[in-house]
Amino acid sequence: MKPLLRLLAYVRPYTLQALASVVLMAGVGLLDAFRILLIKPIFDKVLQPSDTSNHIVLLHFSLHGHRFYLTLGELVPAHFHNAWTMVAFALVASTVIKSLCDYVGTYLSNFAGYGMITDMRNDLYESILRRSVSFFQKHSTGTILSTLINDVERVQFAMSSVMSDFLQQFFTFLFLIAVVILYGGELAWVLLLFVPVVISSAKRIGRSVRTTTRTGQDQLAEIQNILHETVTGNRIVKAFNMERWEMVRFRGAARRLFRANLRSVSAQAISSPLMDAIGAVAIALLLLLGRGRIQQNAMTEGVFIAFIVAVFKLYDPVRKFALFYNSFQQAFGASSSIFDFMDAVDDVAEKPHPVHLKSFHDTFRFNHVCFSYKDDEGRKQVLENIDLTVHQGEVVALVGPSGAGKTTLVNLIPRFFDPTAGQIMIDGHDLREVSLHSLRTQIAKVTQETILFNDTVRNNIAYGQPDVPRQRIVEAAKAALAHDFIEQMPDGYDTVIGEKGFRMSGGERQRLAIARALLKDAPILILDEATSALDAQSESLVQTALGNLMWNRTVFVIAHRLSTVRRATRICVLEEGRITAIGTYEELLKNSPTFQHLHQLQFFDISEAAVAARSRG
Repeated sequence: MKPLLRLLAYVRPYTLQALASVVLMAGVGLLDAFRILLIKPIFDKVLQPSDTSNHIVLLHFSLHGHRFYLTLGELVPAHFHNAWTMVAFALVASTVIKSLCDYVGTYLSNFAGYGMITDMRNDLYESILRRSVSFFQKHSTGTILSTLINDVERVQFAMSSVMSDFLQQFFTFLFLIAVVILYGGELAWVLLLFVPVVISSAKRIGRSVRTTTRTGQDQLAEIQNILHETVTGNRIVKAFNMERWEMVRFRGAARRLFRANLRSVSAQAISSPLMDAIGAVAIALLLLLGRGRIQQNAMTEGVFIAFIVAVFKLYDPVRKFALFYNSFQQAFGASSSIFDFMDAVDDVAEKPHPVHLKSFHDTFRFNHVCFSYKDDEGRKQVLENIDLTVHQGEVVALVGPSGAGKTTLVNLIPRFFDPTAGQIMIDGHDLREVSLHSLRTQIAKVTQETILFNDTVRNNIAYGQPDVPRQRIVEAAKAALAHDFIEQMPDGYDTVIGEKGFRMSGGERQRLAIARALLKDAPILILDEATSALDAQSESLVQTALGNLMWNRTVFVIAHRLSTVRRATRICVLEEGRITAIGTYEELLKNSPTFQHLHQLQFFDISEAAVAARSRG
């Protein structure tokens, strides 16, 4: 019931259109029933004329005082002409008005349906974008895409196309019930015997449809996840000759979706034959009872035929109600997934009335910070008792073996996660007390995996600042040493760079990311392995661009290459989630065994290694 109420809440902005469509569809049902009422005079007055006292005069004239009449005699009595005129006019007029009501009502119903679904899709997308990073770790890309596309599509179909048809059939059903009771009398109550069978069957089928549809949606999400992985990672697939393996994996998922769809179809398909069988039994019984009432002169042939036609017409909405119920059950199943995403509780939440930072100007402090996350084996400790104070303008490098917790530590700075213990302070304010927008405005980030969008160079550099003047974009590109290669592109700054910027080299993509960070001009900068994937020439250019970016900023640098951290004010050595040493490059070479080991691994002379290898040989 709750998903239904939430769905109806989205109709509020379209109340006028929805109410108008209801009224017009009621008109459609009324006029449909009215046309059934015309059957009685057609059979009793038009097709079975009994009064022959009046004649239709086709021609009359006088000759020598005598009048002559040309008539159709008893074949066409005068009241036939009147009855035919009235019935024909009523039939045509009701059909025209019904058609207009049907068209406008269907349009308005779909207007309201598509409008509410557009609002729901927008709210869902916004809620997903605002989820914390942990949400995207819990849910695969395929699952999120399936909810945004497939689940919303299910709800859209039910609340637009199906809803308009449902309204029409519902009001047709109500007014036909009135006709059946009006003309059928005692015969109409026979139909009540079948009501419990119809309702119980529809409910049972609907529950099965809802379950099987949800399973099908989950299997479709699996397919979309495989598609996303293999399309975005197509170079790795090709490099490792895994096309056949991925095809087998995809076919397996497609086969599971096929079976889930068949189970859903088998649950839905039973409804129509079941209603057919119930309808056939009901009509056969009515024909048997009606024959006796006609013989007893309890009703005329016209009344009975109108009654039977109304019953036949009544059967169509009843049969469709089962299909509508199935569609609505599918929509409710899909909406539950949509609302689950909307109602997800973020690990990182902004408190009411947060502090709005103006500009970072003093210190960034970690006080006894710990961080752990839950996995299948329990909680895993990633950071333990981190104490670090960084003053404005300092460059702090984080080094250590893989898995030491360096990236996790810098991810706490923009509050992608909250520490499980301890405090992180910025200018004396706990990050939990600060608004996320004002905090992240203070921070720019350049990572090893450069994220670019399938848009122009200009829009990628100005991401987040769409109205920035072109001159500032050019200045940022020049400072990032990107202006020259941008100018050589076909359309310069208006060149569309393709998905993830695959049309450019790694160094060019990285310099665009640096230009974007330069344009943001944030006081705090995070560099996460910004040069580790580059060749020597590209790294040299990027290092120069990074030098321009780091000037007069507070910088956190993660680097495996120790050559990139020589300019750091201080270097922190992390091991197993703890800071084991802090100092300058030269100090750590003397005092930190871990740093010494990292230094030896990277700068051990190749010739010495070769000599050692020959001596062992």
